[in-house]
Amino acid sequence: MKNILVSICLALVAAIGALGWTFKAAPLPVPADFAVRIPVANPPPELTLSVLHAGKMYSKAAFAYRGGDFGEERIFGMAGILVRHPQGALLLDAGFGKNVDAHFRTTPFLMQAMSKYEKEPPVADQLKAAGFDLAQLKGVVITHAHWDHVSGIEDLRGVPVWVTQAELDFIRDCNLQSALICSFGDLPYQVYGFPDGPYLGFESSFDVFKDGSVVIVPAPGHTPGSVITFVALADGNRYAFIGDLAWQKEGIAIPAERPWLPRQLLREDAANVRRWLVLMHQLQTSVPRLTVVPAHDRRILETLPRFSS
Repeated sequence: MKNILVSICLALVAAIGALGWTFKAAPLPVPADFAVRIPVANPPPELTLSVLHAGKMYSKAAFAYRGGDFGEERIFGMAGILVRHPQGALLLDAGFGKNVDAHFRTTPFLMQAMSKYEKEPPVADQLKAAGFDLAQLKGVVITHAHWDHVSGIEDLRGVPVWVTQAELDFIRDCNLQSALICSFGDLPYQVYGFPDGPYLGFESSFDVFKDGSVVIVPAPGHTPGSVITFVALADGNRYAFIGDLAWQKEGIAIPAERPWLPRQLLREDAANVRRWLVLMHQLQTSVPRLTVVPAHDRRILETLPRFSS
């Protein structure tokens, strides 16, 4: 019976994908009159960022962004980004954890039917193997609370989990989308706000180290408390870690939202997602040396420095 249901689901998805390929949506409209003041940043020379690859999933471009090709394979990366600052280290998201097999079984049936994943060493194991003391972590800043971003948190017991109040409320609702992190029990959540004023077109911000090197902004839409983290390095390079605002770089470059089916399954605030997609598209073309990093675009993640001790 399960195999029959899987076949029906895949046939339905293929039909929707074929329609999406035939009736490609136009890119989101982008206003022509855009200007932004680039904030001053004074990052210390010791500030570094690196990626810890912690899993893969396999999908199609047609499921990654509206207008994508149904015949084009895509690798969705799962990772943690380690930002090391003299005042302490932050981990942005946590990738797949050691119990990912059990975690995957908490996802909706349609996802399980359509998805294939591949394990890589969990973030916690990579850090420990390199002799990195987890006590150095000020916290894990989650872009949002979906299972594939928090799976590795189970292996980082005792490390504070930084969330907005809106995302903590979402977690404690224990709905289908936050079921995994809710099952981890009472984690050491650290709630933060945005007291530091406008930043690159966002109405408010949180300058973590008060030097402009790591700035978090609210970007609700994918989930109620989704955030984007900007990191400025001493060499002049800047990064924007956008979580699941877009799954692949085309979502920002075109810009284009997710296809209809994922949007329905995720129950996004579509208007807000479109708003931030357009803004990030404008920033990518206007801010020198800014790299926009979707959480799941392995092509972009592979360009980041790899973690080492």
